[in-house]
Amino acid sequence: MSARRPGPGPGPCWLLLPALLCGGAAGYVVVSSVSWPLPEAGAAADELHSSSTEEALPALLEEAGGLWKQSYPASAYREDAALGSGPAARRPGQGAAPSRMFSYRREGGGAPGRAGTARFLARHNTWGFVATRAARGKIQGMPYGNCLLLSDGPINNSTGIPFFYVTPKDNTVTDLLKNPMASLTLPEADGNFCRRNVIDPEDPRCARLTLTGQMVTVPPEEIEFAKQAMFSRHPVVRKWPRSYEWFFMKMNIEHIWLQSWYGEVSPIAVEEYLKAVPSKG
Repeated sequence: MSARRPGPGPGPCWLLLPALLCGGAAGYVVVSSVSWPLPEAGAAADELHSSSTEEALPALLEEAGGLWKQSYPASAYREDAALGSGPAARRPGQGAAPSRMFSYRREGGGAPGRAGTARFLARHNTWGFVATRAARGKIQGMPYGNCLLLSDGPINNSTGIPFFYVTPKDNTVTDLLKNPMASLTLPEADGNFCRRNVIDPEDPRCARLTLTGQMVTVPPEEIEFAKQAMFSRHPVVRKWPRSYEWFFMKMNIEHIWLQSWYGEVSPIAVEEYLKAVPSKG
């Protein structure tokens, strides 16, 4: 009987299958059976990956149909530009990348949009973080922060000017009576927008507004308005113990800063801010 000559059967071919599968998927992360293109390894990739979660990615797409959207953080463009390999030098086959990674779209950009967003935060925040210069004890001269209730007007009358109902027994008020300069930070996290869009309150996309200026006692001619502003938004303060000598203060705004994106802190003119209509930009 003659020996059978081995033929070209399927023997070694199966060894190539893992390599083919792995090679084709090297640039993608599989999330719920959908592949999301990622940038090349490095700081930009880490930035994108760390800000993306399985639950958040589908909800934060700018376009519902863009399942294969390739998206890079802004720092990737800056790094590429420094190396002379920015979008103009994109490799063949690499799709155009949008300017923002998986995120909600903020409409109404530019100065008017920022002013409207700032007024929106001033309108809808019920409290804010007030920073003063300590005027007492061992921390005298050091920064001191405190959370205070506030209102920028009655429910149907937004002014953009924050009013407060305070007591001289509060350390913050003690500081202000000696040095009226203060800053007030209003986080967007106080509302539902960031939660609804699956954005962590510490993420810069969850906007924050900082107002700086002088905290002054509300003059007699504005007391009735201050009462309407505070009591309509915070009815419980009417029942606070009267022995604490409550009185009204407001901030005379001098400077305005809004942060609503990574590293971007935008100044807003006070006049523009006061003229703007509260709107979510």
